[in-house]
Amino acid sequence: MHGHEPPEIFVAKIAGFLGSYYLLMAVMNAALALIVWQSGRDRTFFRLPVVKFPFTGSVVWLLVSLVFLLMGALAYSGSAELAPYISLPLFVREGINRAMNPTVYTIGSLVLLGFLFIFRRFFVQPIVAWVLLNLSMLLMGMSMTDQNFALIVMKPDNVPIVGLMFLLGFFTWLGAYQAVQNDDRAKLGLEPLEKLDNEKVLVWPDLVYTELICMVALTAFLLVWAIALQAPLEEPASAVKTPNPSKAPWYFLGLQEMLVYYDPWMAGVVLPSMVVAGLMAIPYIDFNKQGNGYYTIDQRKFAYVTFQFGFLVLWITLIVMGTFLRGPNWNFFGPYEIWDTHKVEVLNNVDLSEYFWVWALGSSRPAAPEGSAALVKFGYIMLRELPGILLLIGYLTVLPPFLVVVSKFFQHLFVKMGFIRYMVMTNLLLMMMLLPLKMVARWTLNLKYFISLPEYMMNF
Repeated sequence: MHGHEPPEIFVAKIAGFLGSYYLLMAVMNAALALIVWQSGRDRTFFRLPVVKFPFTGSVVWLLVSLVFLLMGALAYSGSAELAPYISLPLFVREGINRAMNPTVYTIGSLVLLGFLFIFRRFFVQPIVAWVLLNLSMLLMGMSMTDQNFALIVMKPDNVPIVGLMFLLGFFTWLGAYQAVQNDDRAKLGLEPLEKLDNEKVLVWPDLVYTELICMVALTAFLLVWAIALQAPLEEPASAVKTPNPSKAPWYFLGLQEMLVYYDPWMAGVVLPSMVVAGLMAIPYIDFNKQGNGYYTIDQRKFAYVTFQFGFLVLWITLIVMGTFLRGPNWNFFGPYEIWDTHKVEVLNNVDLSEYFWVWALGSSRPAAPEGSAALVKFGYIMLRELPGILLLIGYLTVLPPFLVVVSKFFQHLFVKMGFIRYMVMTNLLLMMMLLPLKMVARWTLNLKYFISLPEYMMNF
């Protein structure tokens, strides 16, 4: 549970950080205004009447800088009375908390990434990316006055993750920006940008000097970081007092979230092993010779979408969920919701076999008579779980050829790859899709397991 303070004490406590945060945003936009003004490409939108003063792009960013400067002054005041002017309205925060749940979060992330991909030529424009950066930083700054949000984001364990989220966004944008440029050049019959700058450099002294400078800069940064932020040390571990929530390190939070939906052998062994096996199989199943050594999307669209879905949707979103949205008892909380340890979510998870035999057919699930032989018991267990077994067999064996029949894209893949490589590729993709399918089925249908074999301590 979050510990809360009176608003005047809390606002005064974060005044220095929040004021500096808005000051940084003001400096960033003022620097952009100067760059645009000196570039010679400053666009005039209109001229003010009477004085005929040109309203240009640099003026826009200068005004944005002044707005952030004013917000920084309000934040530096540490006044609880002025805090609402730089805060996200209460009805917006409450609306987000009410609307937010695992289904909305995951499907919303997928829809957002799909939207960004489809309209990537618009969003990779530097000025559009800069606007999105300002909006995301503004949203975070205006959320910091909410104690529930601030206590999560400012926790020493979580501060690096917030920074990594912005870095991930930047490098994802940078890769897409360079890919779109190369795709446009390819349409004009030009070489990729990487081919224009293929001058070889020596390891010594060029690379070694660069690495030395980076090492010194990073060491200095870590020293400042260690001085500014307290180490996230907790009290000594005790067998009679378990932290709630008990979370793995951030890089394992994706696995911890997967354990909610699958048994440990599946979530901790099989699925990660499939990832490793899939990465090892790429050189053998990839037949596309384009896009090697330079950024591109159009020439490797299927590979690009598959990677971004697996990395961003099935890994990064799970880390973010586990870090910021999973609270006591591993319940899901909105970003502005208090972490109440007494929050109870009534769930009655049901196996697929129960859905089939009890709910659909209105009968009891098959069970061996008392005193039956081991082989008879095994037969009844297989009969009980037959719906899930047939479903998964059909999912992995029937669906791949069915895709060839109904989709020209998969027909093309089948012709190019052959039967063996095509089945390996589609089964790897289908195994990857099992995670989001199981997650959505758990959230919407309370589905526990496709195949439940507690007699053998194996569930799927």
